[in-house]
Amino acid sequence: MVSTRELLSTMPLLFAFLQPLLFAFLLALVSATDATPHRTERLSSAVEDTTETYNNYYNYESLTGRLQSLARRYPQIANLSSVGRSVEDRELWVMRITTDPDKELPGKPKFKYVGNMHGDETVSRQVLVYLIEYLLTNYGEEPRVTQLVNTTDIYILPSMNPDGFEKSTEGDCNGDSGGRSNAKNMDLNRSFPDQYYDTTVPPDDVPEVTAMIKWIQEKKFVLSANLHGGTVVASYPYDDTAAHNRQGHYSKSEEDGLFRHLALVYSQNHPVMKTGEPNCPDAQGENFKDGITNGAEWYDVPGGMQDYNYLHGNCLEITVELSCCKYPLASELQGEWDMNRESLLAYMEQVHMGVRGYVTEAISGAALTNVNIVVAGIRHNLTTGNFGDYYRLLLPGTYNITAMAPGYSPMTVNSVEVVEGKATQLNFTLAPVVSEAAGSTSTLPASSTPVTATSSTTADPPPPETQPIQPRDFRHHHFADMELFLRKYKSEFPSITHLYSVGNSVQSRALYVMVISDNPKVHEHGEPEFKYVANMHGNEVVGRELMLNLIEYLCSNYGSDPEVTWLVNNTRIHIMPSMNPDGYEVSREGDVKGVRGRNNSNDYDLNRNFPDQFTENAVPRQPETIAVMNWLRSIPFVLSANLHGGSLVVNYPYDDDKEGISHYSKAPDDQVFQQLSRAYSQENPLMHNGHPCPDVYPNDYFEDGITNGANWYNVAGGMQDWNYLNTNCFELTIELGCVKFPWAKDLPSYWEQNRRALIKFIYQVHTGVKGTVSDSSDGTGIPNATITWNCLKKNRMVDFRLTRLNSASKSQNGPQPTQDPSEKELQSLIKELSIGQGLEELVKSTATESSFRYRRYKEISEFMRGLTLNFPTVTSLRSLRQSVEIRTIWALEISNKPGEADPSKPTIRFVAGIHGNAPVGTELLLEFAALLCINYGKNPAITTLINNTRIIIVPSINPDGREQAVEKECTSTRGFSNAHGKDLDADFNMVEPETRAMMELIKQKHTLSVALDGGALVATYPYDKPVQSVENEGTLKYLASVYSNNHPKMHLGNTGCSINGQTTNIPDGVMRAAEKQSHMGSMKDFSMDYGQCPEITVYTGCCLFPAAGQLATLWAENKKALLSMLVEVHKGVRGVVRDKRGWPIVGAVIVLNGGARVRTSEGGHFHVLLAPGSHKIEAVADGFQQQRQEVVVYSHEAARTIIIEFDMDNSIFGLPREFVVASAAASMTALVVTACIIWCVCAAKSNHQKDGFHRLRQHRDEYDDEIRLTSMGSKKSLLAHEFQDESESEEETLYANKL
Repeated sequence: MVSTRELLSTMPLLFAFLQPLLFAFLLALVSATDATPHRTERLSSAVEDTTETYNNYYNYESLTGRLQSLARRYPQIANLSSVGRSVEDRELWVMRITTDPDKELPGKPKFKYVGNMHGDETVSRQVLVYLIEYLLTNYGEEPRVTQLVNTTDIYILPSMNPDGFEKSTEGDCNGDSGGRSNAKNMDLNRSFPDQYYDTTVPPDDVPEVTAMIKWIQEKKFVLSANLHGGTVVASYPYDDTAAHNRQGHYSKSEEDGLFRHLALVYSQNHPVMKTGEPNCPDAQGENFKDGITNGAEWYDVPGGMQDYNYLHGNCLEITVELSCCKYPLASELQGEWDMNRESLLAYMEQVHMGVRGYVTEAISGAALTNVNIVVAGIRHNLTTGNFGDYYRLLLPGTYNITAMAPGYSPMTVNSVEVVEGKATQLNFTLAPVVSEAAGSTSTLPASSTPVTATSSTTADPPPPETQPIQPRDFRHHHFADMELFLRKYKSEFPSITHLYSVGNSVQSRALYVMVISDNPKVHEHGEPEFKYVANMHGNEVVGRELMLNLIEYLCSNYGSDPEVTWLVNNTRIHIMPSMNPDGYEVSREGDVKGVRGRNNSNDYDLNRNFPDQFTENAVPRQPETIAVMNWLRSIPFVLSANLHGGSLVVNYPYDDDKEGISHYSKAPDDQVFQQLSRAYSQENPLMHNGHPCPDVYPNDYFEDGITNGANWYNVAGGMQDWNYLNTNCFELTIELGCVKFPWAKDLPSYWEQNRRALIKFIYQVHTGVKGTVSDSSDGTGIPNATITWNCLKKNRMVDFRLTRLNSASKSQNGPQPTQDPSEKELQSLIKELSIGQGLEELVKSTATESSFRYRRYKEISEFMRGLTLNFPTVTSLRSLRQSVEIRTIWALEISNKPGEADPSKPTIRFVAGIHGNAPVGTELLLEFAALLCINYGKNPAITTLINNTRIIIVPSINPDGREQAVEKECTSTRGFSNAHGKDLDADFNMVEPETRAMMELIKQKHTLSVALDGGALVATYPYDKPVQSVENEGTLKYLASVYSNNHPKMHLGNTGCSINGQTTNIPDGVMRAAEKQSHMGSMKDFSMDYGQCPEITVYTGCCLFPAAGQLATLWAENKKALLSMLVEVHKGVRGVVRDKRGWPIVGAVIVLNGGARVRTSEGGHFHVLLAPGSHKIEAVADGFQQQRQEVVVYSHEAARTIIIEFDMDNSIFGLPREFVVASAAASMTALVVTACIIWCVCAAKSNHQKDGFHRLRQHRDEYDDEIRLTSMGSKKSLLAHEFQDESESEEETLYANKL
């Protein structure tokens, strides 16, 4: 048995044993509980001082603080936002002042003031801040201010040019400090689109103007003023003339009287301006009658903002010069405010004059947007807003007003009275077109305010007051004549026309296109793109002449004819009069059914030259076809017609079928195509009868004048099917007459037969459903979204707001990454370069002058060293290894921090010259490197891309082979191998020094690689080795297609090159590498298997070593594609893998769609490129729970950072972590309790024993004798009796008795 003393002696050992268990137990409890501390921040309640002193200017920081303070103080009527940013990234602040400033509500016209457009004209900046304060502080106190805020949606932008202001100097009256222009030295008031002058300015140079244009288009302001400085006068449109005389030429707008009235309202309430004598020191004697002036009469200003507002923005704007001194001393600000306050208020009140109302649909009562409001006698219209509301400023008088919308009968209300001081309410209710009387205009007499006009289609329409102007130019136009005609109309109608060429014919004749629209140079949001193409067969000329007639008709009647005006204002109409100008020139007048001139100069039928869905079209693609295909891909056309001759019928897809026989070949949208076809045929008095040409083709009959193409006869390689299958465009083929090249005297009758049909068919582009697909998180548009529908509806607008799958899951299940401004800037740039013409504009803005030639090794080395010497801040040059013949294999890095690893940035690798006999890629990469370096710091897009990317360029992997190759040898193998005779692209097994160099580089883990080679025109993707299936093949093929689609020829698939001894078409110019030439040991395969980096190989041309004179053309063909890969490397998905503590996990495996794998690098970073679509991502790491996410990748957006946060693996010994921890806790608790009980018992016993021995010592003398006399047994008995503990066990008692 163990004695108490022995038990006590073991207690230190017991606690030594328990201590680590207790520590482990507490640690387990801490790790099992997510005990994140919460910190509560106490907000300061200090009252912000908003007292105005009128004695100092606000710089950008103080202006920002001031506006933010006011917005916080008056949230019920003020909302501060930004319309965009300046060159130097300053916000363009705008204060919105109205009731419910956070909402878009109907019934209040929108008004704006814009100041400080020229940075050194500063009075406007301060006065507008004072106006903001005045409106906010007097709301609810002053009835006039309260009424204005309650009934008006007011926007005030104090500084449009904050960068220029920061450069300007107080007291500089003449603008000598250089702050007038923006940070790119661009005058913002010369940079808007102009009706008389081509003010094409790179958007990157004027982000302020770009932001304003977008804002003006979105808001549909009613009235505005742009405040300047330098004199004292109110100026009104137009600001320039077609002749651009410097001064003295009055340029009258359609509403000159109204503009004069508005300008007078401002000037007559200003004590100095109304005198007309500013008395400016630098312009003594300059006078303005009544303080106002026509802009162009004062001096010519092309590209001004006020004209743009009037012509393109629904808005009437004047320009007001506030002071003689541009930047007066701050001590004068109080006086400037006092002089302008009443003018500012009185001018704002003018937004409530004229006529206002709503336009709704008769059946549903729904608001109708973009309805054209036409005032008779005024050739300037406006359109309704999102709520069907409109606000038409008019001087007092009597007006006839029409509301027009596609699919509805236009309505006219006569004798509408407009009185002074209050807007007349005039509502329209339009009925859909339901009968052949559609397009008629019902006329109602005037009625008392408010008036509701309801359209009707039951009665015959009264004759219009004025008939449209009909074309007068009926003759056949040869190419030079047609060219002059087009240039003439562009010159005479510059505000609604734009002339451009999509390419050239075989004989270098331009393929001209005339655009007719109210904003002809840009694609406007919500405005459909329409096109007519004629004269595809050169001897079928009726369409060519009708298109010239149509151009004349639309231009001549714009602004006077409501129908034409509505179409031009709401449609972007593209007209190509001749797709085959060469064929026309050899055709003969009077040809009825011949073929001379039908084909192009190479004798190919252009309507058999497009890629076909059913048959392989081996015919070489012609220049005209290539140009048109590129054109159709570049613009989002909705509807089109291809005009032919030789019969009288409308032909719709499909044009052929698999069997190649004539029978009905039905397209998925067959009913829609039939409806569109009838829309044309029924407006042609001869076509709809169905008997087209009884004299020429007596047996032909087409019901309703329409036919399915293949049911008539098979046409493989036709343009209409290609439109439908490869773009978003529905196209018909219209045969306009039985005679292909009629006599000129018959042309007027062709116009008369087709003019209504041509107009009616354009109207069809507005039927169906339209809308916007946008991101629900930020409202940005989503291109390439798929829209499905059940049936065709008329003129319905449907907007979709989509929620990202991955962002939704993150918001619920994981942490959100913090987005810094640079990341936001990058995302915005990637989106801009991925949509529309963004990349094309970048190509144009980065032109470099270079005399292309082939360089040998020594020159290549010198060129690369020259890049590092001239651009040391963004370049780093290193040697990978040396070749067999001791030539250095160079690698150039381009980055804002060259030589510094940054795992958060994607790395793209460009390599060339693996085969020395194909040196084109080497020259392209050298020029590409020069382009990047030269444009860094100058071009914002290039600068942003370099700042956010590591770019590795290896221009020549096989310099020895390059030295052996011979120019102009297109098929020679000389130089193909290295000095040992090895094909380096079959040697990635560490044998040759060149391949060793590349293998070491590849193992550094890059994001994307692009290798350039020659001998074909195709982009290939992994693998080169024969494999049954390729993991992530969709992504690999997509990456190759990105390059191909940005190459003007490659994506067409008709390479003209021999692959494996055969010349074939390659769909979309993309193929798996093994299908081209299967082999082992390739660089592409090594990059995939050991570098975890997808590599595509681009073959730049059929000839391996073309003449140096072709290099400039090859560069032009590949420049956009190379830049596209620099953009593409920023897409896909990127992220960080970390644990709950925020520590990165290096080496975690990221599994893509259950197949391809990558590992996280330093910092836990990963970046994978994925094809657009939904993808499943799994993250696996030892000791952690597996994580899964579903992400959606968009073709137009940069990769957004996701955070994958691991929990510790919850299983212990195969049991749930919570169960094991709970069991351990219970066991530990029992052990601790047991230990405590033992300790208490032992402690108590120890105390009794100590007390007994103390008493023994006390009475030692009393017992001495007795102890001596008694025996040992008596002594033990005495002791046992005297000191026996009540708690003593029976065993202890027996032991004592035994002793």
